Amino acid sequence: MPELREIRGIIDSVVYTNEENGYTVAEVDCEEGMSITLVGTMPMAAPGEYIHAEGRVVTHPSYGPQFQADRVERSLPDRASGILKYLAFGGVKGIGPATAQKIVAKFGDRALEIIRYEPQRLTAIGGITEKRARAIGAAFTARFALRALIEFLAKNGLDTSLAAGLYKRYGEAASDRLCENPYILCEEPWQADFFQVDGLANRMGFEPDCYERVIAALFFELSFNAGEGHCFLPREKLVAVAAQLLGLSAEPVEEALEDLISDRRLISEPLGRVEAVYLPALYEAETFCAQRLAFLAGRKFKDIPNAEALLSLAEKRLGLKYAEKQREAVLAATGGGITVLTGGPGTGKTTIVRAMLALFEYTGAKCQLAAPTGRAAKRLGEVCGREARTVHRLLEVTYDENGLKFIHNEQNPLEADVIIVDEMSMVDIQLFAALLRGMKNSARLILVGDADQLPSVGPGSVLKDILDSAAVPAVRLTEIFRQAEESAIVVNAHRINRGESIPLDNKQTDFFFLRRNDPESTLKTVVELCAERLPRRMGFDPSEIQVLSPTRKAGVSTQMLNAELQAVLNPPDKGKKERQMAAYILREGDRVMQVQNNYDLEWRRTDGGEAGLGVFNGDIGIIRSISTVTESATVVFDDREAVYDFETLRQLEPAYAVTVHKAQGSEYPVVVLAACTGASRLLTRSLLYTAVTRAKKLLIIVGREDVLSTMIGSVGHERRYSGLKLRLRSIAGETA
Repeated sequence: MPELREIRGIIDSVVYTNEENGYTVAEVDCEEGMSITLVGTMPMAAPGEYIHAEGRVVTHPSYGPQFQADRVERSLPDRASGILKYLAFGGVKGIGPATAQKIVAKFGDRALEIIRYEPQRLTAIGGITEKRARAIGAAFTARFALRALIEFLAKNGLDTSLAAGLYKRYGEAASDRLCENPYILCEEPWQADFFQVDGLANRMGFEPDCYERVIAALFFELSFNAGEGHCFLPREKLVAVAAQLLGLSAEPVEEALEDLISDRRLISEPLGRVEAVYLPALYEAETFCAQRLAFLAGRKFKDIPNAEALLSLAEKRLGLKYAEKQREAVLAATGGGITVLTGGPGTGKTTIVRAMLALFEYTGAKCQLAAPTGRAAKRLGEVCGREARTVHRLLEVTYDENGLKFIHNEQNPLEADVIIVDEMSMVDIQLFAALLRGMKNSARLILVGDADQLPSVGPGSVLKDILDSAAVPAVRLTEIFRQAEESAIVVNAHRINRGESIPLDNKQTDFFFLRRNDPESTLKTVVELCAERLPRRMGFDPSEIQVLSPTRKAGVSTQMLNAELQAVLNPPDKGKKERQMAAYILREGDRVMQVQNNYDLEWRRTDGGEAGLGVFNGDIGIIRSISTVTESATVVFDDREAVYDFETLRQLEPAYAVTVHKAQGSEYPVVVLAACTGASRLLTRSLLYTAVTRAKKLLIIVGREDVLSTMIGSVGHERRYSGLKLRLRSIAGETA
């Protein structure tokens, strides 16, 4: 094939398109009389379009020569034959092949012009009503406005998924609105990256001290810090960090902030000793949670008749004997609208939950178990002997014109009389608000968790704030039961939590420390443990071993560990297909983790039964197969399987090693923790405590003693700006 730098022609067919980012594979009939496969960003491409593309020819290992376009210019067909192909393909919503034939037969070369500017004339065609004609015209207009938006965003390195929301708000004027002020992308609901938007604005000639830029910096700082776990920022701190980001004095930032507060685009409120500034959505979630929790805490239920006798009966049925504190927790849950149950490993939280279930079900109450992640829900369901769902699946995700929402809310509450949520330390303020909205007024809520573990990835410190407020009935379990006392994992976890040093003499049966003083030897030892020593000497299959690291990229990171572990545990093979991603390879047989919520991805039970939607952040699975023909991969998550197209595969990462944050809510037979280096903000007591409590049978820490000492002595780094505790105390004080 001759070396091509540009091609001109007509799109004959569209082989593949990604609706989110516009990436398209199309067959093009070139003016030179040859056909070629064209790949590039061409949102909403359709057969019949004229194209002029600049780029180069590359050779795909499976599909041969392709023209990889760096720049594509497109125009609509202007001849009847091309228009027919365009409309028949489905280029305009509401027009199929038969209707396309009629429209082109009636209007010829002017068909697209009629659809866009005079859609009412389509009523001259049989079967097209006035309402349908208007809908076809509107669909045509929307298609090209969206196409222009996606192209604009893609060319400027911005997330193309922003296009739909921008068009919804601004319609055909969306592109013009962005040209007038690209900084709107930093505001809710889009919250685009400030630095990318700032670069675009700079190229467009916006001045460094322009008002729009200052507004964007304020929104960015609040959004960025929400991603770090904060519900608000103190006004003084917000002004300071925004001014530093902009390279400006505080005065213009103060003026812009005052305008945003006056317009209620940001919410400001005195809270304790600071003036707290919130994004509206987080303010609404936090204030709602405080009010709803106060309502539940004030509710009283009639005592269950013969509760003590029923509890004794449950003991016999479950083969257990409850300690006094455990009996207290069970009976407390039956009398109020909300109970919080907290304690470390080995203190019997799960045992109490089983008793609560038995007691409530004796009374005929309908109980529902939930947890924030799929693995946590699966574990809860197994130990309780009944179904448990993720909070998202419990509330049932759906979409409307405003985006994601939950089916169960104030207008359509859950039928459950009792809702028990485990691993509450992982639940952020917005998810908790959604759960509270989805409960009927007469329902009881029981929250179970360990407040000393890492806080949620999302904003807020919900469980800790509730406990610290002392405004909600709570039972704290501190006694370690005899069976748990035999585990060095449990005993050392409690030592860590108290800030005490832990023995590293390897005289324990399930807790070991391997001293390694540098990243290279730490990495080598971790790989040897997983590939050879643990399987050969202790009989653990590699699938039972989970490697954890405090860090994702720096030091002995999950990125580094995954590359080395994949090479020895699932090496390349002629019989294994693989897919090269940006920073790693995904291969058949790989252990992978979903790293963002995908509410639309379909799954089906592996036994051919139930199907549903949604794979969530933290779900771990195995790549069963990869197909270059269908450009898809099948991934099995426990008893479910889902099919990913190659674009959606970007939501998966290798999971031979994961961060401690990602492991929260899960338990593994064996945990190997790499503790050699890491940023100081990550080397904390709560992170070490969380890592240790992930192990069920065996824990091995590989690294340096001084790093462990630093982590045990490091408290307070996880402090978050959250107002839930103070709001609960304030409401409790008002009602006292």
